[in-house]
Amino acid sequence: MSGHDIALLIHVLLFVYWLGGDIGVFYSSGLSVNRSLSREARQMAGKIMINLDLIPRLCLSLMLTVGGILTEYYGIDHPTWQWVGIILLGPVWFCALLYMHFNEGTDLVKQMTKVDYVFRWVMVFTLLASVYYGFYTDRLDAEPWVGYKLVVFAGLIFCGIMIRKYIGGFIKGIHNIATDNINEADDIEMKASLDKARIFVLGIWVLLIVEAWIGIAKPGSLN
Repeated sequence: MSGHDIALLIHVLLFVYWLGGDIGVFYSSGLSVNRSLSREARQMAGKIMINLDLIPRLCLSLMLTVGGILTEYYGIDHPTWQWVGIILLGPVWFCALLYMHFNEGTDLVKQMTKVDYVFRWVMVFTLLASVYYGFYTDRLDAEPWVGYKLVVFAGLIFCGIMIRKYIGGFIKGIHNIATDNINEADDIEMKASLDKARIFVLGIWVLLIVEAWIGIAKPGSLN
């Protein structure tokens, strides 16, 4: 198995676990706002959702590193400084997300969460700027589909940012369920929060499918 085959396999697995994990999160979140279920059942559904949500986020963190490695096999060369960024991005982001997940509530994680939020916005604009530069300098002319995938990936990160923006009421409700301190107002806020966030969850599913199609069809490729 060649290096290209290994990178491609990892790329596909990240896609599968990302989409599969998101579907699991979507389903369990619906159970957690179901007021006909017992407190224990809703609490368990909420815990499953929060823990399962780690998988798509980890897949997101590694995707650009694996994708960057793959582009080398399609003739897109990277200077040394870009290679350093590509190789370090995934593992560092991956480890940061793991630490934040398992140390939730600490002062350090609260600060890391703020940094992560800003970092995601930076990534959105950096990806869009890099695609513009790539087309402007003719660097992506032979493989324009790589640029298309990066634009879609920026959209995926944006959807994640919007989910974080709207999911606060839902997370608050999950914590209230855990302490048996849930009331009707919390239930209403949970559902409203989840309904807003779910629009962007569905957006992620659509964009992931678009990403997969671009990767398979490679529209515009000259090779």
